[in-house]
Amino acid sequence: MEFRANAPVDRSAATELWEAYRAARPDRATDTEPPSVEQFGDHPELTDELIELVLAGTKRATAALVAEFAADAQPLPRIGSHWIACDSTGRPRAVLRSTELRIAVLDDVDEAFARDEGEGDLTLEWWRDGHVRYWRRSALRLGFEWNKEQEIVLERFDVVWPEPSLESGQPHAL
Repeated sequence: MEFRANAPVDRSAATELWEAYRAARPDRATDTEPPSVEQFGDHPELTDELIELVLAGTKRATAALVAEFAADAQPLPRIGSHWIACDSTGRPRAVLRSTELRIAVLDDVDEAFARDEGEGDLTLEWWRDGHVRYWRRSALRLGFEWNKEQEIVLERFDVVWPEPSLESGQPHAL
């Protein structure tokens, strides 16, 4: 199946979003390096579905191959570090803060993590099926064959900007 690509991220708008967060929360925005600017997924439909789950409060975790970080010359995330999540048009939608990280392989992932990813029917079986399909595409794009022993970064995060509204507990729309 052929997918269209996401638009490039809007780094200028991401910098503006980061600066707004830093101005409002200097006590939390203490990263020494600018945050990475990322998109969930590998095609517009998936990317937009996942960012909407984040903004709705359903998705509070994500998983990526260690090899994906290496291919992009990106350091692995650190607990307390921030990153900016964009939609498929490249528009920054939220500043996220890493709250938990671990390196695992497919068989190490449990029901609780699958549920926190907030995707599909929230089961581990659904999570594994969906992620294996995604990682096979990613590995092919990066020039290797995926296998279940590939190291995975399991990350839990909070949406820290825009700040959640008092009424809904969800981030304000941007």
